[in-house]
Amino acid sequence: MLRSETELMLKGYGLTTAEFFYHMPDYTHVLNSFVWQEYDIAPDHPKLFEFVEFWRKEIEGPLHSVRFTHRKMLSSGEWRNVKGEFVLH
Repeated sequence: MLRSETELMLKGYGLTTAEFFYHMPDYTHVLNSFVWQEYDIAPDHPKLFEFVEFWRKEIEGPLHSVRFTHRKMLSSGEWRNVKGEFVLH
């Protein structure tokens, strides 16, 4: 079952963005980059490390380096259930 982004954020997940630098298979001296995003949980980043392992096993271009950032979009203290809304003007 797929979870919505809001459900993931309420469970502590945040958006992880990673930039992979890798060597081109046919031109080993040329570096290329690939950007990846997924909702992941810090500090362990299981989805990121799962993707790195997938890359090592399935992709021909060997990794040079990976740079990533993680942003927690919503914390439990920022969420509140609103029962009504008042609109002025």
